[in-house]
Amino acid sequence: MLLKILFLASTPQFREVGDTALPGVLTTCGTPQQDYIIEVNGGGLALGDFDGDGDADLVVVDGSTLERAQKGEPGLPPRLFLNTSEPGRIRFEPAGAAWAMSGGRWGMGCASGDFDGDGWLDLVVTQWGPTRLFLNQAGRGFQEVEKPGFVGDGWGSSAAALDYDGDGWLDLAVIRYLAFDTREIASRTSGKCRWKELPVMCGPQGLTPVHDQLYRNLGAGRYQDASMSAGFRPPSAAFGLGCMPLDYDQDGDADLYVANDSQPNHLWENQGGGKFAEVGNARGAATTSAGKELASMGIGCNDLDGDGLAELFVTVFSGEENALFWPKERRNKDGVKLAPMFKERSGPLGLGGPSRPLLGWGTALEDYDHDGDIDVHVFNGHVYPQADEPGTDSSYAQRDQLYRNVSTDRTKPKFAPEPLSDAGPLVTRASAPADLDGDGDLDLVALVRGGPVRVLENLGGAAGTHWLRVRVAGEAPNTQSIGARVTARCGDVVRSREIRTAGGYQSAVPAEAHFGLGAAELVDVLEVRWPDGHVQRQERVPADGVITVERKTGAAK
Repeated sequence: MLLKILFLASTPQFREVGDTALPGVLTTCGTPQQDYIIEVNGGGLALGDFDGDGDADLVVVDGSTLERAQKGEPGLPPRLFLNTSEPGRIRFEPAGAAWAMSGGRWGMGCASGDFDGDGWLDLVVTQWGPTRLFLNQAGRGFQEVEKPGFVGDGWGSSAAALDYDGDGWLDLAVIRYLAFDTREIASRTSGKCRWKELPVMCGPQGLTPVHDQLYRNLGAGRYQDASMSAGFRPPSAAFGLGCMPLDYDQDGDADLYVANDSQPNHLWENQGGGKFAEVGNARGAATTSAGKELASMGIGCNDLDGDGLAELFVTVFSGEENALFWPKERRNKDGVKLAPMFKERSGPLGLGGPSRPLLGWGTALEDYDHDGDIDVHVFNGHVYPQADEPGTDSSYAQRDQLYRNVSTDRTKPKFAPEPLSDAGPLVTRASAPADLDGDGDLDLVALVRGGPVRVLENLGGAAGTHWLRVRVAGEAPNTQSIGARVTARCGDVVRSREIRTAGGYQSAVPAEAHFGLGAAELVDVLEVRWPDGHVQRQERVPADGVITVERKTGAAK
């Protein structure tokens, strides 16, 4: 039985605690005037257990300024903050010198995973410049790989760890935005770019998109560019921003969805044998139902209705409606399952209209109130400071949103928007969820463009609601079992999650599955389908705890 508790919108689900959890930590992204597009998208963040003590630490990927870059000076370095929280008190502390990372050219996003198969969480940083790999030295610090095999020095935005060829090693997709060179691109003051008759920075329209990259893991911190050999190269490049690996067609291998700015989104279907095919248009996931491309930014992914197929939620530019691509199972005349088709359904479910005045970035689909169904968070903020000018019908700083699932029928979700937290309007970009204080619910971390790191404490679900967090420990080299599927059955309610670390927009999340269980005090059957197809089941798993399922024995801790 599903317990549904309706909350008052006057009581936000989250409380801002950044002033005490991470005081004085700021990021840099150009100047407030934002004369060039490089100054718009902000930095990245990763939540994951880097020191091996069981809780989620925080990496903040910082940026730079054009003045520094033009002088050949490095940008601001990525920084690791170790989690020292306790129940009721979220707190991060700067990591020691062994974890120090040097500044690159201009940091953007990041990805996490056990890239060398030694059981410790590693880090990839994308930037305006070469992609970088930092290997975890058994929880004692980072060491950068000097020549990991990443090629080119373009503008990398998001990245994702996935095992596309099924050999157990975590490969890497790097999503790239555009070719940026101030010698070839006019500034806000020297160019003729206009938005609502106001002079603004130029792009992405009129600039040159660049192809995304796929790297095959060769082991020992070495990669090989497999973009061409894997077919990961469409005829025309796109302005890539967000990405999300998922097994959308449930055939056991890793597919990849990419959010493109002002161009059709890409859905890369894994064909097996280390090959991809781009099927976004063919599967209905590239544009709106009317065939209009979106200015897509971030991606959220989860199974909203319990049918085992993951929905894809995409945040977009102001004046457009955030999109929800809903998959529908298909079979041929012989009953053989086919790849699902998507239909855009944000409007009927309450996710479209309320987003139209806003410009969305970081997002995720998770059960934030533990009532048993999936909610949606969206961090907002315009790209043009000029949005504050009279007559624009917009604003630069914007309020964030929680779309709470208010349906009493889990198979038919319906969403109602409300303020995400007690904060006022801000200009926020990347975000990531994780249980930071060990109380079972998912908190949030987000980055203000050129401003502070936001930490949002989840105030929890209603009395009588329960939860479960599941970690899966696989065999080397895929020690986190990226790509595994975890299913929790409580009576006739079925919930499934795919294990991944990609956060949807320039961010990374812990490799675990979080379930809100409503009134259920135990999970009747917990099932793990490992990346190799092997299935393990456990019965009568108690709620309100964190368990680890091991691949070798199937035992839970």
